[in-house]
Amino acid sequence: MRPLVLAVALTLPFASHAQDRGPILTDTVTAHILPGYSRLSEATGLLTETAQRDCDPGSPDLRAAYNTAFDNWISVSHLRFGPSEVDDRAFALAFWPDTKGFTPKALSSMIAAKDTAVESPAEFSETSIAGRGFFALELMLFEPAFATQGDMPYRCALVRAITADIDRNASAIGSDWDTYAKALTQPGETSPYRSGDEALQELYKALMTGLEFTGDTRLGRPLGTFDRPRPKRAEARRSARSLRHVELSLIALRDLAARLSADHPDIADDLDRAFGKAIDRAQSLDDPSLSGVADPQARFRIEALQQSINDIRAIASTELGPTLGISAGFNSLDGD
Repeated sequence: MRPLVLAVALTLPFASHAQDRGPILTDTVTAHILPGYSRLSEATGLLTETAQRDCDPGSPDLRAAYNTAFDNWISVSHLRFGPSEVDDRAFALAFWPDTKGFTPKALSSMIAAKDTAVESPAEFSETSIAGRGFFALELMLFEPAFATQGDMPYRCALVRAITADIDRNASAIGSDWDTYAKALTQPGETSPYRSGDEALQELYKALMTGLEFTGDTRLGRPLGTFDRPRPKRAEARRSARSLRHVELSLIALRDLAARLSADHPDIADDLDRAFGKAIDRAQSLDDPSLSGVADPQARFRIEALQQSINDIRAIASTELGPTLGISAGFNSLDGD
């Protein structure tokens, strides 16, 4: 019977559940999550200070601060759980994709009415999410149509209100992680996670959802179809950040994947090679706004980048997932 028992044991899913998840959880929180949110909070604070000094949309300093803060948001934007989901903070920071064009409508409405919510942080936080965050700020800084709407003093007040709101949300997420870190690294009765496996699965879901969003949405939306490409659907195209978001996301997800696979060197190597290939492809593209989706030759290279991201997803699903106790049927967009 012993061979039969061994055979059954080898086919049982998730035999790795017994291992201690503590070191990986602690490492991911202390070296990946907390530093990322700390950098974001620092950058959004500088963005707010810069807007207070100079609210001119063409200001090099303001645009540089915007780019730095947006960089740091993208680098943690895959962590869509816990503090980032309280009060819809993640959506308030980055309302995209905006399939109905709500952001320009919300901004135009505020400017036309000279909405006094810009004078009160509390009131501004109650306005439409579409008119807040990085994508609203992008329109105010880079969309020519908003350079002449209304009067300059109000547009300035709106830019300052948006940047201050971004900073409040980023700071609130970072502050809450000081407490939430314990919930993730010390699962149990007082934590949302009953076990280390559940906590680790939350991080795995962040990895898979981040890859899916980058491949299917950041690239998939502008790619559209061969006969009908959609370059104007690219993320942050006005500020020529579309490709940069893909690259930054892959860099951040590569770091997360390395930490989650730390106990399995072979899987870690497979993931690292796949991420390296995708990042190299992204960095070799000279197409900041992904406008090349409409050109057959350039489109081929963008599709190759998308495929390389799908290759990472396949490795993470078939190799990493089972070691973390996650079945092949797992869907990263499920709420479970």
